[in-house]
Amino acid sequence: MDTTPKTNNTETGMIALATLILVAAVANLNLSVANVALPSIGFAFNASQVQINLVAVGYSLGLAASVLWFGALGDHHGRKMMLILGTLLAIPSSIIAGFAPSVEILIGARILGGLAAGMAFPTTLALITALWSDPKRTKAIALWSGIGAAIAALGPLLSGYLLTFADWGSVFLITLPLAVVALIMAIKFIPDHINETKAHVDNIGGILSLIVLGTLILAINFAPVPNSRSLILIFLIIAAASGILFIKRQLSVENPLYDLKIARRSIFWVAACAGIIVFGALMGAMYVGQQFLQNVLGYSTLDSGLAILPAAILMIIVAPQSAKLVESHGSRFTLLAGYVFCLLGFGAMLILWQDHIPYWKVGLAYAFVGIGVGLAGTPASHSLTGSVPVKRVGMASGTADLQRDFGGAIMTSIFGALLTAGYSRSIASQINNLPASAQEQITTSIEVTLQKSFSSAATLAQQNPQYSNQIITAAKYSFLAGDHWAYFAGMIAILIGAAIVFFKFPKKEEEEKLLIQYQEADSEK
Repeated sequence: MDTTPKTNNTETGMIALATLILVAAVANLNLSVANVALPSIGFAFNASQVQINLVAVGYSLGLAASVLWFGALGDHHGRKMMLILGTLLAIPSSIIAGFAPSVEILIGARILGGLAAGMAFPTTLALITALWSDPKRTKAIALWSGIGAAIAALGPLLSGYLLTFADWGSVFLITLPLAVVALIMAIKFIPDHINETKAHVDNIGGILSLIVLGTLILAINFAPVPNSRSLILIFLIIAAASGILFIKRQLSVENPLYDLKIARRSIFWVAACAGIIVFGALMGAMYVGQQFLQNVLGYSTLDSGLAILPAAILMIIVAPQSAKLVESHGSRFTLLAGYVFCLLGFGAMLILWQDHIPYWKVGLAYAFVGIGVGLAGTPASHSLTGSVPVKRVGMASGTADLQRDFGGAIMTSIFGALLTAGYSRSIASQINNLPASAQEQITTSIEVTLQKSFSSAATLAQQNPQYSNQIITAAKYSFLAGDHWAYFAGMIAILIGAAIVFFKFPKKEEEEKLLIQYQEADSEK
């Protein structure tokens, strides 16, 4: 087996890195293209807010639930093989989503696409870790992280442009040409085998990890649904039971899927938590923000996509500077700097984002979030890959992807649940405050429709033009009530993450000593 990195030639190394970033771009774009189309999808299928949430989170759900297992399979059977399989499967999943005849099939196609990304996406970071070392690895990860996050942020812009002349299904077809090019480049430019392990894969542990992550995300998404307590309880029981079984198995099996001894290392687990919060904040902000721009401010799909540009541009600009900060000041300092800007972003959303606001208030919030993610993304991923042996980079890259995708799924789910609950509660409160004569005209079915989602309320307004202004005004007011709950939750999450990093992540000198100790301990095994 060839274990020698094949990046001695600078040109060859750059082509390999470009290939890995392109493969990751397929996953990153698919992750975010749905956001701008969510209002259109809601109208097309008369979808509930929960169904809209599941369309948004379905891709993250499939990806987050599978990355640990698929990352381990790549470590054993071949990372290039997983890279190719995942990119190949992305093609039919995008086609099914683009032509889905129902919202249920669309949700299923999004989950399938997430599983495809679970094969390819963790493998990109695993290969970067195997092919580069020291400062070159830090720079490669910075480019991978910054460009990847920027591409995810650019997804809404591309979607918005398409939606000006095509229907909602077109947004899911964006990645098809990109996937074909990435597939060809992966076959041609990626080495067949790099530092892979002969140890058997813990497939039972993989299945358990998929179950625990999937059911937990579903439980959060169904939290605001009326009369769904039994279903939520079932999901939580399954998640808890499978989680306990997963931990027990990882402690007893000879070759665990997720080595808990490595996961206990302070640099590893703190970086994992930090990344989950910061990347989750980005995905959650884009998810709620796109609906705010279109539903409340009345932006077109193209304008709402363009609104995110400050975040995308600043992530690309800041990522290389983040790599320099990691080398000069350490991961702890760089992570905390990123958290400060993320906190400013959510604070701006909470205070400034109201009806009839000028664009600069929107752009300012996105700019803060872009700088924050650009700063924090590199150390969050770099610390994971630097604190594990090369044979375990699948575990590290899987965790790095969990940062983005489990974080994105959890934060989007929480934001969506709070948005749904706040919106529904506000509509109910407004109806209760109406005069008795007005309440008598609102039937139970109308009330249910109004509480279902902003899209349902807008459809009702079209059907009843004489009450259109009142319905839309009430829906906007209620949406703002719900999204403010989400932004406040984002601020709390950022503060919790910052506290964990401040008190538990080692400073630069101690970080360097610990990384040397980890390398020495791993080399003795």
